[in-house]
Amino acid sequence: MNAVDLLKFRSDKDRFFKLSEQSPLRHEAQHDFDGLSYFEPNEDLVFDVALDPVDPTEVTISTTDGNERTYTRVARATVSVDGEDTTFALYSTGHESLFLPFRDATSGSETYGAGRYIDIHPHGDGTAVIDFNYAYAPFCAYNDNYSCALPPHENWLSVAIRAGERSPG
Repeated sequence: MNAVDLLKFRSDKDRFFKLSEQSPLRHEAQHDFDGLSYFEPNEDLVFDVALDPVDPTEVTISTTDGNERTYTRVARATVSVDGEDTTFALYSTGHESLFLPFRDATSGSETYGAGRYIDIHPHGDGTAVIDFNYAYAPFCAYNDNYSCALPPHENWLSVAIRAGERSPG
């Protein structure tokens, strides 16, 4: 983890939320916005992983507005958090990155109850870095006009991931 890059990423995101017309914040909320809440950077939640490919399988995932979206499960990865091995699925969205929607033991108390996301950028050699410091709440956490994918049960982690964005507000 490069703390300087992470802090710049967070600063850029805060600036986007406050100033952009594409911000998920309602226009009136942007004026009073003074930044998202984050956990302190945590190097223990950065993992170099082997991506375990699986037969591509379409998975229907519910959304916050009661609809459904289809993603393709393409890999699994396992990390050890506080001495506990945790395995989750990674999904293709049709782009080069992979999508990791997850809930963890902080969901609903310290972080957004419906879960958080991470965008994973595979290296091309069957490995990737999964840096939970970049975990973020979907836009529906800030504005109910958005429809967001709910993490499927296979990505409900029993461990606490105290990294990335904290609960909005």
